[in-house]
Amino acid sequence: MSKPKTIFTCSFCGYQAPKWIGRCPECDQWNTFYEELQKEVDKKPAWRPDTASAQPVALSSVAVNQENRITTHIAELDRVLGGGLVRGAAVLIGGDPGIGKSTLVLQALARCAAAQMPALYVSGEESLRQIRMRAERLGALPENLLALAETDLSIILEEIKKTKPVLVVIDSVQTVYTADLESAPGSVSQIRECALRLITHAKSAEITLLLIGHVTKEGAIAGPRVLEHMVDTVLYFEGDRGHPYRILRAVKNRFGSTDEIGVFEMSGTGLVEVANPSELFIGERPEQAPGSAVVPSIEGTRPILVEVQALTAPSPLAMPRRTAIGLDQNRTSVLVAVLEKKIGMTLYNQDVFLNVAGGIRLNDPGVDLGIIAAIVSSKLEQPVPARTAVCGEIGLTGEVRAISQIAQRIREAERLGFQQCIVPHHNLKGLASAPAIQLRGVQSVAEALDQLFPALIKKKRSRRDNI
Repeated sequence: MSKPKTIFTCSFCGYQAPKWIGRCPECDQWNTFYEELQKEVDKKPAWRPDTASAQPVALSSVAVNQENRITTHIAELDRVLGGGLVRGAAVLIGGDPGIGKSTLVLQALARCAAAQMPALYVSGEESLRQIRMRAERLGALPENLLALAETDLSIILEEIKKTKPVLVVIDSVQTVYTADLESAPGSVSQIRECALRLITHAKSAEITLLLIGHVTKEGAIAGPRVLEHMVDTVLYFEGDRGHPYRILRAVKNRFGSTDEIGVFEMSGTGLVEVANPSELFIGERPEQAPGSAVVPSIEGTRPILVEVQALTAPSPLAMPRRTAIGLDQNRTSVLVAVLEKKIGMTLYNQDVFLNVAGGIRLNDPGVDLGIIAAIVSSKLEQPVPARTAVCGEIGLTGEVRAISQIAQRIREAERLGFQQCIVPHHNLKGLASAPAIQLRGVQSVAEALDQLFPALIKKKRSRRDNI
């Protein structure tokens, strides 16, 4: 008998090669090639979706139902989804092992089932007894919540057609397989084929489908990259297993914004929503500690106060380290360069370490001034004035540029008891009413540092006397 022909497929971009390659020439990813049988790649699918032949229609005649969302009764999850789950949508949820993905979806299913919405939880990793024990701990045992421990795709689809649920969870998609393919469960072809059939059936039957996916050591969802293109929404559950707080973030959402985040706290009875993340992120901030600054950031439509921490130390290396956790590495390098060039601060021989307390990641340019304030505070060993918040975007010439949604940022700082806020000067013109908090408008980094560290910055007025 002739040896079966194989082909190697990149799990990240789908590029195919006749032999194994260490680095994909298409997407430049390392060690992403998986071996597949050539006949499985070339063969046509042995199934057809249960839908009638599609006919083109006028787009203006398509009816749109604005009430076609399912509320999960978990406010933080609904916020990230854009108002709730959409009927017929496919949602992919990824995260590290043990982070709480199964707990979150089981809580959501239980609350929907309690609202008279039949739900089906399909697990390929746990037995029914294990699911029952976890559901008891979470207090999630409504009558309309069905559980199925199965990995065979044909059986799963048959049960979905029989029970006709409104919501279906597949935990996890990497464990499901179809007998039409000879490759092992979890392979590229199996994941792609099984996900396609599940999504096709969910859309035709208007069933909301939630797929839980494993992640690789790099943090990406395991399996072919095309899996993320097939679904409507991709959510990532972030956080440290040794830390009680979890952050849910959308990286793709066809029915809402990708800027919103949801904050949860892991407890003995499941995930608890954190309605006020600002108090969480700055609640343990030490008073009058050098290298710490509070910044009002915007995540989607929600203002959040976060603590930016900085540490500068003499470097024994020829190239000092620039380490940023929760911030963009390139952005922080630019801000350090602005301090050296425009302020004359000596940092070329200093290691600079930056961290956002609480495990949140910031992409808002409005936190630039807060990062600079934290670095200068650490370098001068002088704390930022008490009950002071700092926000503003920094340009390469050292100017402080206006930022968006300044009123919401100021109100959040005022609500948490802050007495003054350093803001861009141009933002003062757009305020409809004068807030109770004291506002100090600045136009440059030098002016902002004069406001924050007047006694020490005044010593530095010449290039010969660097800070």
